[in-house]
Amino acid sequence: MNLNLMPFLFCKKILLLKFTFLLVLGGMGSTIAQTARDTIPKVFIYKKIDTTSLQLHLFRPAGLNVEKKQPAIVFFFGGGWVNANIGQFQKQAIYLASRGMVAILADYRVQKRHQTTPFEAVADGKSAIRYVRAHASELGIDPDRIVAAGGSAGGHVAAAADLTHLDDPSENQAVSSRPNALVLFNPVFNNGPGEYGYDRVGTRYTEISPYHNIRKGAAPTLVMLGTKDKLVSVATAQAYKDKLAEVGSRCELILYPEQPHGFFNRGEWFTKTLRDTDIFLKSLGYIQGEPTI
Repeated sequence: MNLNLMPFLFCKKILLLKFTFLLVLGGMGSTIAQTARDTIPKVFIYKKIDTTSLQLHLFRPAGLNVEKKQPAIVFFFGGGWVNANIGQFQKQAIYLASRGMVAILADYRVQKRHQTTPFEAVADGKSAIRYVRAHASELGIDPDRIVAAGGSAGGHVAAAADLTHLDDPSENQAVSSRPNALVLFNPVFNNGPGEYGYDRVGTRYTEISPYHNIRKGAAPTLVMLGTKDKLVSVATAQAYKDKLAEVGSRCELILYPEQPHGFFNRGEWFTKTLRDTDIFLKSLGYIQGEPTI
């Protein structure tokens, strides 16, 4: 390859990726596509462990007045606690920012990058929620309306942030690390024998499994699951919903026919799950009006 052409080809590739991203967002509606063009996420470091710095990427509604506190949603990516990309839920974040929420993408430690276990992932998830609540005033966020969301292992991190006690002991325990609501995309929420993740957590599953830590006061929850998911069964999701009902907590379980694990970012299912998320958040009073997607 002609080395003199390499800078040109690199720039061409970046422009093509940007065009493709905006084209996809264009299908979400002109207002949201415009939000994507105008929005550059603000980056905050919420936690440092030795040489590792963990980031939050924050998307604010256009024209946000920080004096008027807005609800927030914090997204955790999936990937089996092994590896994945903080940008997995960027399109969802941009859309919900256009609906008036402060939307946040959270990084957390995973095995390939940090040689860690699911326990560190959950501790980081709780740290992220605690950071957002502790800095709510400067971020323009209502500390009593913070949603944790995520897909697969990220859904596990979100649910475990609410239900487990795996807080980093070095942090200010006076600030709650529990979200006020949960939006879970094909989440891993039972780590007991025979369920996903048991091979990673073993006999410590009772510490980290959201299902085994459901208690009174659990956050209202939306669960979205494909009926052909090979990692999380419909029966497991129904048992989770039933157990939340036993302690008096709301759980909406929406099943999407014939869909496999990870379906929520694909084609029409991206739109369907995002509309269902919108409707759920509206029912909590976190956003107003009809969905714009």
